[in-house]
Amino acid sequence: MEWAPFLCESTGMLMETPTAQTEPQINESQTTDRFNWPGAIFLIGLPILTIPLAIWSVQLHGFTLFDGLLMFALWGLGGISITAGYHRYFAHKTYQCSPIVRAFYLAFGGMTVQNSALIWASDHRFHHQFQDTDGDPYSINRGFFWAHMGWMLRANPEARPFSNALDLQKDRAVMWQHRNYALVILVMNFLLPTLIGALVGRPLEGLVWGGLARMFIFHQSTFLVNSAAHTFGRKTFSAKNTARDNELVALLTFGEGHHSFHHAFPTDHRIGYRWFHYDPGKWLIRSLKALGLASDLKLHPKAPA
Repeated sequence: MEWAPFLCESTGMLMETPTAQTEPQINESQTTDRFNWPGAIFLIGLPILTIPLAIWSVQLHGFTLFDGLLMFALWGLGGISITAGYHRYFAHKTYQCSPIVRAFYLAFGGMTVQNSALIWASDHRFHHQFQDTDGDPYSINRGFFWAHMGWMLRANPEARPFSNALDLQKDRAVMWQHRNYALVILVMNFLLPTLIGALVGRPLEGLVWGGLARMFIFHQSTFLVNSAAHTFGRKTFSAKNTARDNELVALLTFGEGHHSFHHAFPTDHRIGYRWFHYDPGKWLIRSLKALGLASDLKLHPKAPA
């Protein structure tokens, strides 16, 4: 879902509604036409590398049930770490959880290659505070492609003051992940899948399906939250912003597609607000509470029960 820069004074906690009347102080790197070459090389190079390797792998050794299970298992671990961890815990603080759970989120959130939790949460807080304005890093008003991934090609990932994430800067685990993010990417996306594959004699397949293909599929599905969930669907809770509830996006993103609800009630630990809504993030958070690993689950007082 994330990567990009903005500047504004904040306590690190989100307000319930965007302050569109307040003019954001936009970081220079976001308003210029600087091209983010590292981000572009990665986003464009990933499918260029993955597709021929996947074809070669299938030609050499076929595609087995193990390959598919590894890809979807790691996709699930990364996805749940983004929705329940990066998003609902680090960005919005909708509940409290144990250090073990936080470490899990930081490790497997790093597997998604959506940047460190500090960068992700800071960008996302600006997205809510200045939604649909120039201060929104991935505003849909700049076009579908911009919201989907174009904003990452212009963002300067080194030019972030993180003034709206002072709370996260005090978290030693978050800052360790931020400083060592390249190592996290290497271990979680290349070394780990390859080693798992090697255990069954399929190291190349572990890398291709558990690493590269899984990364590409996960990126394109989660980017839909910023693009499709601001374009297609129902404006269930507010016609004043572009966020929409989109069940298909929810299925692809572990519940994140109930976006109209989320923008109306960002401090609620749920995103799938009805009991029957597909929302694995909500189910995980409540399961962690039952196990004594999470507490203080927030329910917005004005949100539907």
